[in-house]
Amino acid sequence: MTKPRKISGSDPGSAAVVERQEQRVKPPPLYQVVMLNDDFTPMEFVVFVIQQFFSKDRETATQIMLKVHQHGRGVCGVYAKDVAATKVEQVMSAARQAGHPLQCVMEAI
Repeated sequence: MTKPRKISGSDPGSAAVVERQEQRVKPPPLYQVVMLNDDFTPMEFVVFVIQQFFSKDRETATQIMLKVHQHGRGVCGVYAKDVAATKVEQVMSAARQAGHPLQCVMEAI
């Protein structure tokens, strides 16, 4: 709740009341980083990438990999836009360097 405050003008007998409005900042939009299935990237590499870039333990990374394998896609994490874009680039770069066609995208939530 804001309190009105008095601001004196040039005339000492006059005063204006100005209310301060609170500014509400919206949180940044979130993006999910999604790994897509392909028939060529080894499952072990997918698990490695999930552990490496999304800080998941081996069991969680394996569960995400299985979801990618069985359902065609799996969410690796949810982040602010710049962090999500960085994660996608890290995964894509690692896949290219290893010679795998693994695809990773970010989607607005």
